Amino acid sequence: MLDLTFACHDYDHVRDIFSPDVVTEGIRLNQLKLQVEEIFFRFIKFGEFEISEHSFAKYVSLKSKGLAKGTAIPVFPSRVFRHSAIYVRSDSPIKSPSDLEGKRIGIPEWGQTAGVYVRGALADQFGVDLGSIEWIQSGVHQPGRAEKVKFNLPDWANVTPNTEKNLNELLLSGAVDAVITAHPIQSFKDGDSRVKRMFEDPREIEMEYFDLTGCFPIMHTIVIRNDI
Repeated sequence: MLDLTFACHDYDHVRDIFSPDVVTEGIRLNQLKLQVEEIFFRFIKFGEFEISEHSFAKYVSLKSKGLAKGTAIPVFPSRVFRHSAIYVRSDSPIKSPSDLEGKRIGIPEWGQTAGVYVRGALADQFGVDLGSIEWIQSGVHQPGRAEKVKFNLPDWANVTPNTEKNLNELLLSGAVDAVITAHPIQSFKDGDSRVKRMFEDPREIEMEYFDLTGCFPIMHTIVIRNDI
């Protein structure tokens, strides 16, 4: 009998795996339903689980350097369009992607997959000059969030960490002009009238993106540890 631990977020489309009614012959499966940030940190840093949900962007980066602790399989528990992930203040002059050029934009991590896809869409779908932007890196709700993976950034990437304020505070204070994040900032979740999404109808923009690229963005994959 092979003992395996599988760490994954509680998605509706993987719940059957966590059900006692689903049994894989020859395997005794220990299932851990955790938040993705904890899963990624524990697997990327320590390889704690035999099978793990994994950030797609971080996996690609680690794999390219020969540092991945496992091998991804073509199973994608999270696929999400991310045009809705851009937040601005309601009184902001930023109305369209081109208005982001030359601005200060807050991000939780350069390597967050959602942000990778947003930057790609800004550049490829809307022609935004990413090199004109100053990227301010901090936690969404806690300051001081650090990258889980060390990236070799291109020369045009101007990234500055902020360890004093979180992204929600930075946006409300005007220290950044916009925030790109997979998880909505707290003020938006609270219905604060001072913030809004840049795209008022992101679904329409997402459909245009899909028609243009045929891409349904992959956020996460499943990785099996190399020794398994």
